[in-house]
Amino acid sequence: MSLFFALFAVLMVQGQTIDTIPKKQIQTVKTDSLKQKSAQDTVKKESRKERKKREKEEAKAKEKVVFKDSTRLAIEAKNRQAWKRSLVLPGWGQYTNGGVWWIKVPAIYGGLLSTVLVFDFNNKYYKELLDVLKAREDGRAEDPFYQGRSQEAIIRAKDNARRNRDLMVLLTLGVYGLNVAEAYIDSMLKYRWTIGDEKPKKTAFSIGPTLMDASLASGSYTFKPTVGLKLSMKFN
Repeated sequence: MSLFFALFAVLMVQGQTIDTIPKKQIQTVKTDSLKQKSAQDTVKKESRKERKKREKEEAKAKEKVVFKDSTRLAIEAKNRQAWKRSLVLPGWGQYTNGGVWWIKVPAIYGGLLSTVLVFDFNNKYYKELLDVLKAREDGRAEDPFYQGRSQEAIIRAKDNARRNRDLMVLLTLGVYGLNVAEAYIDSMLKYRWTIGDEKPKKTAFSIGPTLMDASLASGSYTFKPTVGLKLSMKFN
């Protein structure tokens, strides 16, 4: 009988040991999973916008910082000053740069004046030819100079005058733009580079009005001497 109780006690102890081990393991697994979940909850997920912002800040931090000395800053200020002044008033930047500004400034205003004069001439010629065509349509008396001229020739001359007039607008803007570009380039060459001891070669530009003979312009159906522009380049 005592042997039976001894075996029963041994079986009870082993059963309790088997039952307690899984419980501890289950509790440990639950504790670990809770810790992982709480850790995941504390770490905020980075949004796309925040990631881009972080990458941009990191890229800026990696860039090399370039420090400019006072001389470099003064040179850049001179360059900006020249072209900005020419943008406000043609020739002002050339005067700021010095040198042969007394040649450049008259050339700039000569080019602008030439384009204005040629524009005015072609505009009057266009209106004159237009009036001749209207007079023929209405049966009125026309300019005796155009009597005997064909309708087609007058129409082509009118279109040619209008094209030349519109072209002068573009040339005026071109001269204005060259004035600004020349002021900027001259300031860069003057304050930044000195290439050797040899004197640089000079190139002279001149723009002025010219008078084309009627025989020369006959291919464009022009009956009167036509005012045009002449561009001359001289290399020394």
